[in-house]
Amino acid sequence: MADETAVAATAFRTLMASHPGGVAVVTTADEDGVPYGFTCTALCSVSLDPPRLLVCAAHGGRTLPVLTARGTFVVNMLHADGRGAAEVFTSRTADRFGQVSWWSGPATGLPVLGDDAHAVAECRVAALHPCGDHTIVVGDVLRSEVRATDRAPLLYGRRRFAAWPSEA
Repeated sequence: MADETAVAATAFRTLMASHPGGVAVVTTADEDGVPYGFTCTALCSVSLDPPRLLVCAAHGGRTLPVLTARGTFVVNMLHADGRGAAEVFTSRTADRFGQVSWWSGPATGLPVLGDDAHAVAECRVAALHPCGDHTIVVGDVLRSEVRATDRAPLLYGRRRFAAWPSEA
């Protein structure tokens, strides 16, 4: 049975890698203002009324407990030139926020990666749904901003980063 599970996990990882997704960095901060974040490709819109989106956060990561306790988070949707930020937030680097430019968002006071993001959504947790080895975090969008319409969104698929194709 264990071998079947390992094969299924490998096959599933291959399946999902074959379908590209937009790349974001989800950020929050603890009660002392220490920032936390992770790179995320599992995100989507949920509802227009009220405006809601969802992200999926790994149970084993350091950010989920902080995000849950804080009750707010920011989704920084990266443009193609933000690949460095995506890589920093997938690494085990201790001082991730020392390697990127960021400032506090006006609605939540949480880290906005404005130089690397083409769009930003500041959110309040509306629901948490544990599911497998992740938690689905549903957020009410408190503030949104499209920062750079001329910058191609960053995608991840087939185990590599790419820019959204430019219009011809």
